[in-house]
Amino acid sequence: MADVKRVERPLSPHLQIYRPQLTSITSILTRITGNGLIVGTVLAVWWLLAAAVSPDYFATADAVATSWFGDLVFTLSAWALWYHYLAGLRHLYFDAGHGLDIPTAERLGWGCILGSVILTVLTVLIV
Repeated sequence: MADVKRVERPLSPHLQIYRPQLTSITSILTRITGNGLIVGTVLAVWWLLAAAVSPDYFATADAVATSWFGDLVFTLSAWALWYHYLAGLRHLYFDAGHGLDIPTAERLGWGCILGSVILTVLTVLIV
């Protein structure tokens, strides 16, 4: 059998030395919130369909939707909706060629995060 000579190569950076940037975190969060909105939508559609099916089935769906779990799902869905909306506006701003420098992109990222939290709190207090 022939001798196999191993080539010494540098190791790729791993998460131990890689610091995620805010722009990558907000991009990932946009995808997560977009998919997460499905959970609240499914719960709302189930509640509406149950109302059309029968009173007993509606009572079950209503119990879930008005429980602590339903409140949590709808509150997180409100946050996801606000975040996804603000991130979409941010993306349109980027598409127009504005705010592409790192400090502005980071300020807009923090604006999306803080703005979505503030708008969610206002939504929960008003509704």
